[in-house]
Amino acid sequence: MEFSPFNAVVKLCLQGMAMEDIGNNEEAARLFEQGWTESTNDHERFLAAYYLSRHQDTLSDTLKWQETVLRYAMKINDDTVKCALPFLYLKISESYGRLGQVEKSADYAALSKQLAGNPSDKGPFYHGTRSNLKIGDLLTPGGNSNYKADVKMNHIYFTALVNGAGLAAALAKGDGREHVYLVEPVGSLENDPNLTDQKFPGNPTRSYRSRSPLKIIGEVTDWERPSPAELEQFRQKLEDNKGQIIN
Repeated sequence: MEFSPFNAVVKLCLQGMAMEDIGNNEEAARLFEQGWTESTNDHERFLAAYYLSRHQDTLSDTLKWQETVLRYAMKINDDTVKCALPFLYLKISESYGRLGQVEKSADYAALSKQLAGNPSDKGPFYHGTRSNLKIGDLLTPGGNSNYKADVKMNHIYFTALVNGAGLAAALAKGDGREHVYLVEPVGSLENDPNLTDQKFPGNPTRSYRSRSPLKIIGEVTDWERPSPAELEQFRQKLEDNKGQIIN
């Protein structure tokens, strides 16, 4: 499953997080429970279980749901969830520690430390923009943010999800045609910290950044375009977002 902010279960999780933000934890828990009930695949169950683990009355129930999240992560076993494992192992380690199970806590802490590091994602990678470019051109850091015009970006951003790049192209400023380019990182890459382990566990959008250029090696035209209503809803969320960009 390719992560999408327009997925029904993802929307429920987003609504639940909004309830958490205003302190309405009872309604948040109800929305996450609904997400769990309506989940139809392992990716959706992985996400819904993660949020349910935050709304349990006892530590043992919290641990049970954390281990449920881990079980689905292991079943999925792809780059969408692999980057979540260090964080998940750390949370499980903390729960075992609070339960007084020192050895298990240490084991999970070691797993968390072992897996932390550079992304394992091998792509292919995509970059969405309205700029008219050609094969062989280089995309370089230093441009202004599409979301905060006064911020000059120290990295160039890209994703391994073609529809995610398409959404970025649709949201990009300018009047040019939307383009989704197939790109090749020239240097090393890292998880985008603005998205990784923020609202969602790990890096489900498979979003990355680099201080080195991206080389354009092709263009993709077969990607799912969001509806005008979905696009307007997403633009509104970006406008309402007061958070700082980790640059």
